[in-house]
Amino acid sequence: MGALVALPVVSLAIAVFRQDAVSASLLREMAGSVLPQYGLTTVVLSVCVALGVALVGVLSACAVALFDFKGRRVWEWALLLPLAIPSYVVAYAYTDFLQFSGPAQTWMRHAFGLEGRLLPEVRSLGGAVAVFVFTLYPYVYLLVRVALLSRAAHLMEAAKLMGASLRRRIVTIALPLARPSLVAGTALALMETLADYGVSSYFGIQTFTAGIYKAWLVLDSPIAAAQLATVLLVVMALLLTAESHARKRLRFVDAKARLSQAQPVVLAGARAAWATLVCAVPVLLGFVLPVLCMLRPLLQAWGSEESPLPWASFVGWSWNSFQLASGTAILTTAIALGLAFAQRRVPNALTRGVVKVAGMGYAIPGAVVVVGLLIPVAWVQHTWPAWGVGYWISTTVLGVVWAYVVRFCAVALQSVQSGYAQVPVSLDETARMQGVGGWRLWSRVHMPLLMRSSVVAGLLVFVDVMKELPATLVLRPFDHDTLAVVTFQLAKDERLGEAALPALMLVLVGLIPVILLSRTLNKKMV
Repeated sequence: MGALVALPVVSLAIAVFRQDAVSASLLREMAGSVLPQYGLTTVVLSVCVALGVALVGVLSACAVALFDFKGRRVWEWALLLPLAIPSYVVAYAYTDFLQFSGPAQTWMRHAFGLEGRLLPEVRSLGGAVAVFVFTLYPYVYLLVRVALLSRAAHLMEAAKLMGASLRRRIVTIALPLARPSLVAGTALALMETLADYGVSSYFGIQTFTAGIYKAWLVLDSPIAAAQLATVLLVVMALLLTAESHARKRLRFVDAKARLSQAQPVVLAGARAAWATLVCAVPVLLGFVLPVLCMLRPLLQAWGSEESPLPWASFVGWSWNSFQLASGTAILTTAIALGLAFAQRRVPNALTRGVVKVAGMGYAIPGAVVVVGLLIPVAWVQHTWPAWGVGYWISTTVLGVVWAYVVRFCAVALQSVQSGYAQVPVSLDETARMQGVGGWRLWSRVHMPLLMRSSVVAGLLVFVDVMKELPATLVLRPFDHDTLAVVTFQLAKDERLGEAALPALMLVLVGLIPVILLSRTLNKKMV
């Protein structure tokens, strides 16, 4: 199973050395026309998003970790809420509300007697930057907050006793200690930005991912698409390396510290108001306002007889999404348990290599996963057409689930491996002394101890599959639409009243990992 998970990554690496006249000509044409623009747009988008998530994440983390003010306990978990809403749903919500014919500009024209466009165009590079910043900043907020609570508060208190000012304590102690967490969180946010297809496609932004889709689906050159995808894969690998390196530098974090002994600075008056504003703005822009914006067309469509809500179809979309998500969650968790058990039993270079490659899937965009998956399928279909491999993989549930497993195996692996880290190796040795090994060791010793980690892994994969768009959009069967695909298609057709229903369902499902994460953090911080 590990080989099947790693196959798309390996096939992309092999595709670099494959070349034919069609793909070579196509790449030359793209290099001389659109590729520079794709690259420049992607770089500008990435730099702006990195700066934005770093600023918003660090400010909000410092506010709740280093200071005490009214409402701080609420903002601690509320700042995680934007994780529950997909970026493309936020893009649809703001487009409907802020566009020329939307309620915001319509009200402004009527209220103040103005004419023409009063607000900047939402569907732009700047709009995409804003959407990504206010939906992805929780990655930075989460890691920086943990780092600050673990050690910075104690050191800042010691510096205060030595007469250091508040500004100096933050600049010289808190921020340097949080730097590795800042790098790791920013890298994760950039991975999500580069992997995106929904926002860039809806806003009409020509990113590198859009170039991959165009080379493959429009220009009909899988080899050229694979070679372009390899470039994006290298960038993802560099970001993954930066994130991993930053995590290794978090050894100074003392997770067992008694956090109650380090008292945050109490704020009142104007300072407390500023701290509240720092926390409220990202929550409002990243979660509250998008949800309210989606509720408006939903309520309008609810009371309209001309455009009734597609309740019957909604049940079918939900059932399709639930089937794919639950089946993938069970299969992926089982594969993660098998890989983690194999690495624990036989920790050689081969096992570690397979697990590492299998864990790269989450850093690979869905479009790249699909390209890497279909290349070997097309080769097998061409070599042995009687096998009918293309029939079983392309536009089938099997192909979609395979892409999901490749994409989200890392999510399950991370949870299962964290559970294994809490299972002492001495238990294995004791079990072997009593003649328990192999399957019996896993089922009777490991699995009862890993039950909670396995459930968490399954839930996280379930939620990620529900929101996944690119792989589903390309590989799904023609009669098997999901909530994510329907939301994208309805929004693209400007039918936001109907798109609001599946979009809000995705938000509700997305709240599951946010609740789990918030409860886990609260337990660790007590």
